Amino acid sequence: MEILKYPVQDKWPVLLRRPDTGLQALTGRVEQILKTVRGEGDSALISYTKQFDGINLNALQVSENEMEEAEVDTALRDAINLSINSLTVFHKSQMESIKKIETAPGVFCWRKSVPIERVGFYIPGGSAPLFSTVLMLAVPASIAGCKDIILCTPPGDKGNVHPAILYSARITGISDIFKVGGAQAVAAMAYGTESIPRVDKIFGPGNNYVTIAKQLVSMEGIAIDLPAGPSEVAVVGDDNADADIIACDLLSQAEHGPDSQVVFITNSQRKLTQVEKSINEIVRTLPRADLATEALKHSKLILLHSMDEIMAMINAYAPEHLILSVKEAEIMAGKVENAGSVFLGYHTPESAGDYASGTNHTLPTAGFARSYSGVSLDSFIRKITFQTITPDGLKVIGPAVMTMARKEGLLAHSLAVSRRLDKLKGKGRSDG
Repeated sequence: MEILKYPVQDKWPVLLRRPDTGLQALTGRVEQILKTVRGEGDSALISYTKQFDGINLNALQVSENEMEEAEVDTALRDAINLSINSLTVFHKSQMESIKKIETAPGVFCWRKSVPIERVGFYIPGGSAPLFSTVLMLAVPASIAGCKDIILCTPPGDKGNVHPAILYSARITGISDIFKVGGAQAVAAMAYGTESIPRVDKIFGPGNNYVTIAKQLVSMEGIAIDLPAGPSEVAVVGDDNADADIIACDLLSQAEHGPDSQVVFITNSQRKLTQVEKSINEIVRTLPRADLATEALKHSKLILLHSMDEIMAMINAYAPEHLILSVKEAEIMAGKVENAGSVFLGYHTPESAGDYASGTNHTLPTAGFARSYSGVSLDSFIRKITFQTITPDGLKVIGPAVMTMARKEGLLAHSLAVSRRLDKLKGKGRSDG
């Protein structure tokens, strides 16, 4: 990891730059995949699955027998149930009741939450099949009331889907699962094929091909959850923090893949040295040590003068995950302006948010935490506004509406009010 001591603030944008993921170089190839799937449907999906995954599929959809046979061990089943319960409690708390607001005498406005009818989930299934993401997406979608859920995930080397993914889907009520991965899966959900229905919004993480595909279809009117990129974490630690624990927190993101980025920031030279030593010791013990080691090559250990300076850097970086491993975590949390999800105190690992605390782990990366929120119940609903105006209410706001409409040169807008007011007064037509 690169060590940076007391960097001046005008250098922060450069040193906090994310690794180059090479997305632009793949855009043309992804565009061709989207075009082919749009034109050829299922046959293109079967062809791409053979080309990219080495699998000859007879059917794209996971069968009922495959769903029924998918089982996991008791410990994992209990863990999944705990996660579902935590996610349900937290996301149910985000439900809003309808509130009628009287904005002026006789003028009433309110809004109603309406579920997105058909949503699509992309679930990676490679070296780390993310069955936890099934839970993160299916639970709020179910609470929101989404009518149809489509799930796409790449097949394994034997043409099957990882049993934990199937079990998680089954227990959360998802039955339409398709053995399709990569950009071609995004294309299938965006445009629809003979087997896979078109969806209204696409959710879920993926590799560079998936990321580009989601961005491209979003420009064609298909909604996506948020811009997604490689995983990242920033950890702030004071002199009392445990260096081994901080190292584990950092490595928990580094092991996602070689393009992940982790950052440790402290005002303690002693802690920086300890953390560096712990990382070098622990990384060698990991099954995914090679991936984590690659990620560490573009990660940072940073020493700053004060906690105030550290928080300024955090807000400039806008991390996906932020761990405040400090004594006064609550106070520092109050200064957070840009972050996807924040973990407070010495005993709150980011791993908890990934699996079972109740918050959602689908979060903005690459600095998008400045303008995007993570996935929540709101991600699965639309909010439609309503209003009703009494005769007296129209008399209150009507003149203002007419004045503003005329100033904008929109006479029909003014007439739509003046004609109503004339009828209320028992008069004939007015010119507005």
